[in-house]
Formats: sequence, structure tokens, C-alpha cells
Amino acid sequence: MNNSGTFTKLSPLSLLRQLSNCSESTGLQASSNSVSWSIYLEQGKITYATDSVEPFDRLERHLRRLSRQIPLLKSETRVQLRLMFESDSHGKLKQIYDLANQPPDYQAICWLVSQKYLNSAQAGVLIQELVKEVIESFFLIKQGSYNLTDTYLPKICDQDVEKVIECCQERLQNWHSLAPQISSPFQRPYLCVSSRVKPEKLPELQPNLTHWMKGFSLRHLAVILNQDELKLAQILHPYILHGALLLHEPDPPFDKFPKTCEELPSHSDIAELAEIAAPSSTTTNGKPSIAENKDTRLRLPDISSISDNFHQLATKNQTNTATLTERKVHKIVSVDDSPTMLKEITRLLEDENFFVVTIIDPLKAVMSIVRHKPDLILLDLNMAGIDGYELCRLIRNNSMFKETPIIFVTGSKGIIDKIKARLVGASGYLTKPFSRSELLKMVFMHLS
Repeated sequence: MNNSGTFTKLSPLSLLRQLSNCSESTGLQASSNSVSWSIYLEQGKITYATDSVEPFDRLERHLRRLSRQIPLLKSETRVQLRLMFESDSHGKLKQIYDLANQPPDYQAICWLVSQKYLNSAQAGVLIQELVKEVIESFFLIKQGSYNLTDTYLPKICDQDVEKVIECCQERLQNWHSLAPQISSPFQRPYLCVSSRVKPEKLPELQPNLTHWMKGFSLRHLAVILNQDELKLAQILHPYILHGALLLHEPDPPFDKFPKTCEELPSHSDIAELAEIAAPSSTTTNGKPSIAENKDTRLRLPDISSISDNFHQLATKNQTNTATLTERKVHKIVSVDDSPTMLKEITRLLEDENFFVVTIIDPLKAVMSIVRHKPDLILLDLNMAGIDGYELCRLIRNNSMFKETPIIFVTGSKGIIDKIKARLVGASGYLTKPFSRSELLKMVFMHLS
């Protein structure tokens, strides 16, 4: 087996097809533009795929979708998962994992199964969707390097390579049809307040949709709305064409992914590859489903068609978006002994329909929180007089705040701090310095 190589023109589709002929356990790692894709195969079938760009963001999104059907996957469980398994590198690309080791996001899925938050069939559905998302971007690579190794993952399910290819190619063709206006699922739509779209041309977007256009990408927005991201993009495309919506470029590190407007891989686009496949085993003539788990055939949760959801996302009778003011004003308490940080958090949350209460004396925080009854609490970790851990514990001891999201805001990046935060009941962990987009995503994630 040829263990490594460099391509000036990489055909991921061809490479994956050749690996499907391998009869042994194989790990493929391809790198391009500082992004690494890792694909694991056993006897020519895909057991898992991941990439180095925020793998736990991807896992969180798909777990959140499943949580609508699986109550055990509540927010606290998902936060615990990230605290236990997520890499500790803030603001940078996640580390490239050695193919000989299990990727942390796969370890997290195995833990969910072992702790009975998911059964094997549910985990198979989850893995199927994760693999599809990773392979879609993998197919868009044009040049880069690759590495192959004998590797093994404890198998939860496996997926037929040709079925995955067929599914991903179809979705990429649909994404490509939205170019050049939409070139990435991580682009961020914003409502253009000054635009005046004639009602006879387009219906007004429903406030429930415009409410969330606060820096979320199409991909994240689709999860919040429980909508397929591609279908959401197809619905929004006419509004982008007419100037009613503006698309901002993806936030780092998602801007490292290849653009969906790139030329699509095809059957004829075959790069010159070395012989990389071990002697092939006989493949089955049947057509298995994308994800199989022994005798259990898995089905994805049904996603309604565009026509079924269109009138839920848009309505012809609205004349403007003034009804947005009728939505609930969320009260947020921010506790920090730094006036500068309190002022900055207030500034970042302004104009977002939040009422921010700032508390500079942590010793008086508990009584003030009881008085204000916030919907969410932002809590500094290192404060004079009492630290964030103890304060969080005191807040959680009050039955009124058992379910209130508490987000630690801190400059500490250590894994020990994250574990301690989980033990005292923290709902999330936001590391300084952070951007407005990062703060809003964290807040909306726990309030939605």
C-alpha cells in the first residue's frame, strides 16, 4: 500500500472509490488549505469521517437535531460531552488527530452509546449525517496531500461508499445551483433593513426566521429552525437575489473550507493515482442502505419538502417585520469584577432584544440574581472575594435556578477548569477573548 502522496490535482472521489476495494481496515487523511479530513473504512465501507474544523460544533448541531426525538440528549448532556472530550485550543483550528487514535468526536459518540443516551441504531443515524457533511466538503478538494494507514475504530455502523458518493454528489449539485450568490453553507444571512422588496414578487419572511439572522450561518440557522440546510438555502436564495438579504462570508475557521461554487467532482475527473488499494475482497451485489448496523436498517428523520415548509418560513400577508418587537425580551445577568468586561458584554448584546443586568460585586450576586430572575447568567470565573465555581454552586442550590443556563466567561483554557465547571453545574464555557458572534451564538444556543 502506498502510504502517502501529494496531488496538484486531487480527485477525492476517485481516491475514495479505490479505497472501497480494500479488504482491511484503512484510515485516509487528506489535507488542503490547513484543513484535514479523516475517513475510516473497514472492508471497503465507511465507518466514520471527520475533519479538523470544529468537529464538536458539527457534533453539537446534529445532536441538537436528534434531541427533538431523543429527550435524553438535552442541553446539559451535550455540554457535558464537550467538556469531557473537546480539544482545548481556543480560536484556532482543532488539532489534526493521529489516524492511529480514535478522533475525540467519535469517542464522544461511543460514550453516548455506552451511557445509553443513544442506542446503536440512533448512533448509526447520527454517524450517517456526520459522514455526509464531512464527505461533501472533502469532495471539493482540488489539491493537497494524503496519508494512508492501517487503523481501526470500534464499529457502530458502516456505510456503502457508492451510496455515500451518490448522496453527496446530488447535494453538491444542488448547492452549486445556488452559486455564485451562495458559496458556502457557513455564510451568514442578514436582513437588509433598507431594502424594499415588492410584495407581489416575494412574500415577507416570517419573524421567526428573521429573528435568528444575528450572525448564525445557514448551517447553524437550519438547526435552530429544524430545517434541512440546503432547503433553507433554496428558500432564501430568491431574497438574496432581490437584495432583501445580505450574505456575510463564513467566520473563521469555517472560511477554510472549499467553496461549494467550485467545479464539482465527476466520474471523468480522475487524477493520476498510485496503486493504493490492497487486494480487494469480493463486494456484494446488493444495494445496502447508506448506514447499516448489523440487522438494523436505519432511516433518517423525515425532513419536509420545500413546498411543505415554505408557508411556515414565509407569509404573504405581512407588510413588514415590525412584529419582531413583540417577541420576548430575555433578561441576562452578567457577573464580573471588571467594569471594562461588563461594559463590553453589554455593548456586544445591545440591539439584540436583551435586557442586560451587570453585577460588579460577586459577593452580592446571589441576592441580585434572585431579585432579577434572569433567563441566562454570564459568570466570570476568577473574581475577588468568591470565585465563579463557588458562586455557580450557590446559584444552583436555589431551586429557582436549577434549569437556568449559566455560562462561564473566562480566560482560562485548561481542561481541569472545564471539568470543574461541569461539576458545579455550568451550562457552557466561553473563553476570552471572544467575538460578538461567538457570544451571541452561545447565548442563543441556550435560550432557543
